[in-house]
Amino acid sequence: MRLDDEQESSNIVDARGQRGGRGGGLGGLPIGGKGGMGIGTLIIIGILSLVMGVNPLELLGAAGGGVGGPQVGQPQVAAPAKPAALSGEHDRFIAKVLGSTERTWGEIFPQQVGDAYPQLKLVLFEGGVNSGCGQADSGMGPFYCPADRNVYLDASFFDELARRFGAPGDFAAAYVIAHEVGHHIQTVLGISEQVHKARRAASQAQGNALSVRQELQADCLAGVWAHHNRDLLEAGDIEEGMRAAQAIGDDTLMRGSGRRVNPESFTHGTSEQRMRWLQRGLQSGRMADCDTFAARQL
Repeated sequence: MRLDDEQESSNIVDARGQRGGRGGGLGGLPIGGKGGMGIGTLIIIGILSLVMGVNPLELLGAAGGGVGGPQVGQPQVAAPAKPAALSGEHDRFIAKVLGSTERTWGEIFPQQVGDAYPQLKLVLFEGGVNSGCGQADSGMGPFYCPADRNVYLDASFFDELARRFGAPGDFAAAYVIAHEVGHHIQTVLGISEQVHKARRAASQAQGNALSVRQELQADCLAGVWAHHNRDLLEAGDIEEGMRAAQAIGDDTLMRGSGRRVNPESFTHGTSEQRMRWLQRGLQSGRMADCDTFAARQL
């Protein structure tokens, strides 16, 4: 990506050094025993939330395990963070990509929604963090918290994206950020709250199906952002994004972890679906074409 001339966002805050997580990955979560969760389930949840879901605590709740932390929609006071002192390649890349999303959605929102775009803040952390949705560890990956409207990101995730998921490249990393911004847009438009309410009244399979549509819509919105920034893209960038989308489909992740592929347990969509909706946003550039909830076929 050609980001040299892109303005860095001022909405980056630094929570690094504030270990707000559960200290030791999965150690603070109930594992096994009555009412607990098996270690295999926790590993899968960690993988699924790692690849660009909403707050990972919501996935744990959907899986039937008690977390003891707050649920989405019950804001908690997060540890104070300071404006980020950008240093290093990762920091500046993140700031430039977020700046690009602010510029792009600042133009698109008045045109396609009729309102001004309310910017979010992106919180950089290491190891663990206190968010408005509760505590989270780096192992849960990047997430958006609708309670405080922040994106939380440990920059080491980009190394995981390249090493574990075989999806290196700057556009693949930018896709991660743009997807989380897509969840912010869903929150601003009231979509996230509607999905949250519907999931509470639905069966687990029905709730998972709603989650898939929500995640695919965020993929499509990331594609809309990319459509309006084609001048920043270089040869091979779109292929990088498609490889990332393919690598993080629920079916691919389940096969990679040795699990039987069970469509009823999908929460993010198949590799094919994720690529299709990212491509749809890339080709269209219109938010209206990202209505996954009205789509008969995903």
